[in-house]
Amino acid sequence: MRDSKPADLRPRYQRVILKLSGEVLRGGKSGDPIDGATLDKICQQVKEIHDLRVQVCVVIGGGNIFRGLSGEKRGVDRTTGDYMGMLATVINGLALMDCLEKLGVNTRVQSAIPMNQLAEPFILRRAMRHLEKNRVVIFVAGTGNPYFSTDTTAALRASELHADIILKATKVDGVYDKDPKKHPDAVKFEQITFIDALKQRLNVMDSTAFSLCMDNNVPILVFDLNDEHAIRKAIVGEKIGTLVKN
Repeated sequence: MRDSKPADLRPRYQRVILKLSGEVLRGGKSGDPIDGATLDKICQQVKEIHDLRVQVCVVIGGGNIFRGLSGEKRGVDRTTGDYMGMLATVINGLALMDCLEKLGVNTRVQSAIPMNQLAEPFILRRAMRHLEKNRVVIFVAGTGNPYFSTDTTAALRASELHADIILKATKVDGVYDKDPKKHPDAVKFEQITFIDALKQRLNVMDSTAFSLCMDNNVPILVFDLNDEHAIRKAIVGEKIGTLVKN
């Protein structure tokens, strides 16, 4: 069936981890932690690649509701704050699930922290089976451990599931040699190796996640989610964002 698709819609990747920060769900004008219109746009993009028969996993952050590091600055114990952040990812994951299923996409939520009335526990073989049955799997509650970010969750799940790539959707259109918001002369990389990114101290992911990806040969594509059809463009191999690989 895939051979019958137009050449420009043939997916380059068969199994992907889509890493979304919680901040991407926040509404611009409304300021709501989860903006309905923004959520729908993201889910439409996920549906677009799901319809190409790509196996899709989503790792969602919780920064739009609560971030452990921010809580620490306000006097919240770091461990407690990180667990609060994990619970925030569950709220976001359920919102994504609800929206995707209304679009006709079969979805499962798997949590690293047991909460059987809300989500399945994370079980690797069960997640693999869902993907084989063309279901989108949303991973919530991070790794289930404090002091680990959802970037690390994405790297860990990608390694466990043998994903082809991590699609890191952000509000920036790629990786630059310096902050493009502060430096107009910042240069964007179309492609860069893990080693070069480390040498130049480029902020692609946190160090734990980055090391996992490098050691397990999982490439990372950093791109701007606000670009229309951005995820589909990434999947079919159009030039978008910055590719980081060995």
